[in-house]
Amino acid sequence: MRHYESWGIVPKPERFENGYRKYTDVHLAYFRCLRAMFPAFGHALTSEVVLDIKNGNQDQAFWRMNKAQADLQYEKMTTDQTLEMLRNPELPLTLKGTVKEEMTIGEVAEITDVLPSSIRHWEKEGLITPKRNLENGYRIYQSTHVRQILLLRTMRKTVFFIDQMREIVQAVEHHSVQKAKQSAVQAREYISERNRLQMNAIYEVIRLCKVVNEEDEDDY
Repeated sequence: MRHYESWGIVPKPERFENGYRKYTDVHLAYFRCLRAMFPAFGHALTSEVVLDIKNGNQDQAFWRMNKAQADLQYEKMTTDQTLEMLRNPELPLTLKGTVKEEMTIGEVAEITDVLPSSIRHWEKEGLITPKRNLENGYRIYQSTHVRQILLLRTMRKTVFFIDQMREIVQAVEHHSVQKAKQSAVQAREYISERNRLQMNAIYEVIRLCKVVNEEDEDDY
């Protein structure tokens, strides 16, 4: 609790006459909430949410978590789509834009919702190899690259290393997708576990808000 006090994210306790801290049910609720939130939402968002509650902005705290849940739902949708793509390569993709015969890095980044810097990094690591425009040298991406990028986006949620990811992408190119399927399944399991952690954390946030609100009522 002392660390949380020093970070300013929990109320400072009163002191007994001997100088020891006097912790209450409110502090216990904060502690339970923080312990549940850190593995579910990460340090930054957890601190923001708990500070919102401490400052009386409970609605803002819940909207922050709602956004994180929406992001996780989007990750699950992308992972499910990648898994279906691996099971049926001819399945049409549902993306944020239209897959054209030839695309720029900006276009392929937009429709796959992956940063151009990530795509360049994967190219540098030999995970994807775009074609080049012979006249200006610009990268040219095609539907095959879109599928590779979606697969790489899914695999970065797993414990695979670069060499393993390269092997999996190459296997997909040669129509050997078993390892890629395993990667997508593993990523989906990770997302499901994260969702369970977030649900438990939200429950603890609700408990914290209830304790805080009851204390505020007692103060009147």
